[in-house]
Amino acid sequence: MKVNPVAWFEIPAEDLDRAKTFYESVFGYILTLNEMGPLKMAFFPMTNEVYGAAGALVKADCFRPSQEGALIYFSVTDIDATLAKVTAGGGKIIKPKTAIGQYGFIGHFVDSEGNGIGLHTM
Repeated sequence: MKVNPVAWFEIPAEDLDRAKTFYESVFGYILTLNEMGPLKMAFFPMTNEVYGAAGALVKADCFRPSQEGALIYFSVTDIDATLAKVTAGGGKIIKPKTAIGQYGFIGHFVDSEGNGIGLHTM
């Protein structure tokens, strides 16, 4: 069976309620709160029959928000509109909409928790 390499992602959060509010306001998703042992999580919506990976915001002692390390890209239809919501929600734009040739456009921001996050659109 062929699959894409990423199956799940987790974004660290110091304040899970603040992070949940931020991501819901930026992307329009409804995140579902859950606890798995010591982990407090807010799950992004997931549909098995569509392209892409799902994941969660996670609050735990072993997770620290950071702009260093891996960069997760969210697929969006309008990077400029999404970045406007980032600013309105308390995030910071790091890279405005930027062309990447035949692969579309990207943008980067820092979320409410201090994580670096990417956006992509064709």
